[in-house]
Amino acid sequence: MTAHSRRSFVTGALATIRGSALLLAADQSALLAEAEELTSASRADDLCRDYWRLVQRQFRLEPGLLYFNNASLGPSPALVADATEAFRRQLDAFPSRYMWGGWNEEKEAVRSKAAGLLDASSEEIALIHNTTEGMNLIASSLDLEPGDEVVLADHEHPSGTVPWQYWQEQKGVRLVRPVLPILPSDPGEITEIYRRAITPRTRVISMCHVINTNGLILPVKEVSEMARERGILIAVDGAQAPGMIDVDLHELGCDFYAASSHKWLFSPKGVGVFYARQASQPLLKPLIVCRGWENRSIRSFENYNTRNLPEVLGLGVAFDFQNLLRPARRQARIYQLKGFFRDRIADDPALAIKTPASDELSCGIITVEVVGRDVREVAKVLGERYRIDCRPMTSHDLNGLRISLSVFNTEDQVDVLVAALREIAANTN
Repeated sequence: MTAHSRRSFVTGALATIRGSALLLAADQSALLAEAEELTSASRADDLCRDYWRLVQRQFRLEPGLLYFNNASLGPSPALVADATEAFRRQLDAFPSRYMWGGWNEEKEAVRSKAAGLLDASSEEIALIHNTTEGMNLIASSLDLEPGDEVVLADHEHPSGTVPWQYWQEQKGVRLVRPVLPILPSDPGEITEIYRRAITPRTRVISMCHVINTNGLILPVKEVSEMARERGILIAVDGAQAPGMIDVDLHELGCDFYAASSHKWLFSPKGVGVFYARQASQPLLKPLIVCRGWENRSIRSFENYNTRNLPEVLGLGVAFDFQNLLRPARRQARIYQLKGFFRDRIADDPALAIKTPASDELSCGIITVEVVGRDVREVAKVLGERYRIDCRPMTSHDLNGLRISLSVFNTEDQVDVLVAALREIAANTN
């Protein structure tokens, strides 16, 4: 790539920054320079380790910290954090101007970027706070009747189950809880479990795209096709998918999709994305109403009056960052790290992998048990002795560490993690 074409790519990818006359010129110039460094260092070999070390330097984690907890909360790269701070400075320089109208075009640009990354229409994307809000929006809206059924598998996140319990179960709607296998043989095995859970009273299937317990990817497209034939709505908790795997919302065929952007998309905290298929939008009712509630477009679900607009615009830069990395290359890198980690521990009898190996069924989340050791104690030792952060998973008899691999992780870090796990396994004290 020539210097001219690199510059053109950067300015195109960073439309949220380049297109904003509201950013101070010095801020804009500094941010574009950060982005151009990433682009100029790109190699013909998309999985070149030197390139990914450069990407790693975008993340300002504490010195010595090995962070494998991206599935809980992802760090924002410097490009996103610096841009968000620049937007905050701009807001504080003229608060009323930018909060109420001054950033309308910029906000719409963020919506368009979200739609582009997720293969949806801009008129199907609302910019909300997080997945929990999106799942509450769905569960509170639907006019279900006593005896109607909502299918919720046993590995759903609490933010995917509690809204249904609060808004629907209390009025007599039945929640059906099929049990998912930890290590299914293929996606068809999971689809069949959902098929058997359907009855004539089923009105909604609410499911994760990627479950948070062990990173199992669920066959949303196949379940959606099966549900649509029966007039059943599909609601998806997408907290763990966008930014880790390719997400094409139109291809998935679901009615609703809620996603936090503070995990794999590396956005500022407190923003998220909600998708509602245009034909299904009339079923929804806003959680919050204020002036302008009569607007029945997708924007009615994000009408909070005063809100966190610098973070919303920072979300746009997070999408820009994804475009700089290129989504296909980013996903390939995560799969590469997944294979590297699994290969390192595959033949170790002291370490039991609780996540399927197939690329159809898993990606950047791998749950591993140190056999015979309580996972909470293992996680504590990892944090205190090795400065390795990951999530202990105690539910569903997993007793495993959830390792979240992302683009800021390296093979060297994985080697340190593996060595630490083996030392803990060998230490009987």
